[in-house]
Amino acid sequence: MLKKIVLILLMTAQANLMAQRLHLGLFGGVSAYNGDLTDKFFPKKVSNGVIGITASYELRDQFFIRSGLSYTVVGGADRYNKKPDLVLRNLSFETSIVELSFSGEYYLRNLYSYRISPYAFAGLAVYRFNPYTYDGTGGKVFLKPLSTEGQGLTGYTVKPYSLTQLAIPFGGGIKYRINDKLRLGLELGLRKLFTDYLDDVSGNYADEADLLTQRGPASVALSYRSDEAGGSFLYPAKGAQRGSPKYKDIYYFTGLHLTYRIIPAVGGDPMRKNRNGCPVNVY
Repeated sequence: MLKKIVLILLMTAQANLMAQRLHLGLFGGVSAYNGDLTDKFFPKKVSNGVIGITASYELRDQFFIRSGLSYTVVGGADRYNKKPDLVLRNLSFETSIVELSFSGEYYLRNLYSYRISPYAFAGLAVYRFNPYTYDGTGGKVFLKPLSTEGQGLTGYTVKPYSLTQLAIPFGGGIKYRINDKLRLGLELGLRKLFTDYLDDVSGNYADEADLLTQRGPASVALSYRSDEAGGSFLYPAKGAQRGSPKYKDIYYFTGLHLTYRIIPAVGGDPMRKNRNGCPVNVY
């Protein structure tokens, strides 16, 4: 009986210790994308909000393992470009992005001893996207089924892109310790992608007749939209450059990250006291 009691006490103590190392968080801010339809950083007209939740486990005072789930919508449009040829191309897109990420987070200073510390993070993420646009009547049309650059069509080597992809999130920020439980960070995070089709634009134009025959008139109408921008509808020749595959698309977030460290009601915060043998600095 005594052994069982000791085992239960040890397990309870271990659970309490692990709970004291767990930080739950909320993230909110602004998101944007860079690619073939915009190259500006946080363009005003197509930047959107992002929201997320996080859970971080404290391996060391200055090193955390962080997981996060976030949701946003990003987009871009040729009509905001300053280059006349791109304005006449008149392509546009939006996509929602659901991202699950895991990363390591390192703090330059120990926030149990200091109020403020810069930090950096990097890791791996999986995300889901599905680019769409709006046709001339305002109807929402998803772009992947249209094979706008010949993806998956007979006679073309371009393969259809997957709507679930891996990414490498990385970035950094500065975090402020409000008290022993709450921390508030201002951060910027970028995502290195392994696809250039986040915006459904990457390489060359497919043949107009091939699109019409194999995917229908919507594919032709939405893969080159000069007529809607006041230009003449003279469809580009097969193989003409539509986008640039040289650089992959990216998306990125900036915003505030508020975290709360779980401290059991029973027993207080012994970990906090054991770590420091001196008063906490305020700078």
